[in-house]
Amino acid sequence: MRTVEPIRWTSEGVVILDQTKLPGEVIYHTYTDYRDVARAIKSMVIRGAPAIGVAAAMGLALGVKSSKATGVEGLRAEFVAMCEMLAQTRPTAVDLFWAIDRFKRRFEELSREDSREGGVDRIRAGLVAEAQTVHQERREADERIGRYGAELLPKSCRVMTQCNAGALATGGIGTALGVIRMAVEGGYRIEVLVPETRPYLQGARLTAWELNQDRIPLTLITDNMVGHFLKTGGVGAVVVGADRIARNGDTANKIGTYGIAVIAKENKVPFYVAAPLSTLDLSLPTGEQIPIEERSEEEVTHLRGMRISPDVHAAHPAFDVTPARFITAIITERGVARAPYEESLKKMTEAQ
Repeated sequence: MRTVEPIRWTSEGVVILDQTKLPGEVIYHTYTDYRDVARAIKSMVIRGAPAIGVAAAMGLALGVKSSKATGVEGLRAEFVAMCEMLAQTRPTAVDLFWAIDRFKRRFEELSREDSREGGVDRIRAGLVAEAQTVHQERREADERIGRYGAELLPKSCRVMTQCNAGALATGGIGTALGVIRMAVEGGYRIEVLVPETRPYLQGARLTAWELNQDRIPLTLITDNMVGHFLKTGGVGAVVVGADRIARNGDTANKIGTYGIAVIAKENKVPFYVAAPLSTLDLSLPTGEQIPIEERSEEEVTHLRGMRISPDVHAAHPAFDVTPARFITAIITERGVARAPYEESLKKMTEAQ
């Protein structure tokens, strides 16, 4: 059940599966310029917080590798500009900034090792290796999240998710879908309820496609069916991903997640967030400080380029914030955190 690979590093460039074309077409693009990788993140050719982090890492490695700079200072100036461009692509997904900060630290480490002849080549090679390390770490973290999360699920049940928190969103086996994948591989009888996730339809286009590729049973539902199924549909758990988690456990995820969490609590359905520690932002005390990306009105008023509404104003907050009180547990690669999250999440990060 490891059929989907949204991004990989190759000698020819960064190869990315175009998620805007799914499920109708499976098209891979090969990028040789970091600016094109930045555009791919911005336009959601690649999306999902952990995958954005991987893409940013590979974009920076690609930029440094292709730079014509002959000295460390010249390369540093170009590298700073690369970081600034990538940082402007998606404001909510903290993995993006985690990857950029990690590469800034690694650049300085490599530049201090030897600033004499050969220093630029050493930095280039070191950052290419770092990008591949980031990707491998993501794969390994997904596996661990999946194992911890599977233990929380009933052996036979329906599981509801939201948006796409699968391999397409991480570069590994996924966070929320990684939990489901590991449960299925462990012999659990799981059916997944997949809300369509308007307006970008990540559930209908991506999660349904991914699960279907792996032959995991699923039922696609519209967003306004969520309450009905949580009340009457025998749902044993909700498992979602995250784009940013504040210090107190408040979690930003794709728009619609907050409503699912509230209805799940009303119907006594456990609500789990599956996310790597890189998604934690302990600098923010609560979710009120999480920046919410506002995407274009056209993504609401149009569907596949066809207008579906009058020419009116439309709102498109891409994310909402679920307060920690609605979250049963947060599943990370270091284990399962429970309330009070300010204490449990802090312990997990200190163990790193």
